[in-house]
Amino acid sequence: MSRPQPEARSAYRHFLPITTRWMDNDIYGHVNNVVYYSYFDTVVNQYLIAQGVLDIHAGEVIGLVVETQCNYFAPLAFPQTVEAGLRVARFGTSSVRYEVGLFAEGEPLTAARGHFVHVYVDRTTRRPAPLPASLVQALEKLR
Repeated sequence: MSRPQPEARSAYRHFLPITTRWMDNDIYGHVNNVVYYSYFDTVVNQYLIAQGVLDIHAGEVIGLVVETQCNYFAPLAFPQTVEAGLRVARFGTSSVRYEVGLFAEGEPLTAARGHFVHVYVDRTTRRPAPLPASLVQALEKLR
């Protein structure tokens, strides 16, 4: 298996600038690894809300994270703007694999990149549910 490598901006379809916060840094002076996952959540959910396909309070289906992974290539730190790139690698009947690249502002290659998988479930029963047609349309834009 080959070692993961940084990727270029052209590999991503949607970007969101995220302002780092003082509390994002750890004692070593860079963004703590757990914060990267919050950036992943932020870019995905911002996109879905902006597309009108995620109603966090009353939507019939919700996405539950069932898998995550991140590779780190260069440090990010406060005060810095992170540019989160987003794409969809694949989706099925009830699941989506989102891939995210985190870039230091203006940098050509990812400082970190990773993915997470959402399984969409019925809000009440928590059983897998088909992706709504409107969500599929929004996901197609990220392929």
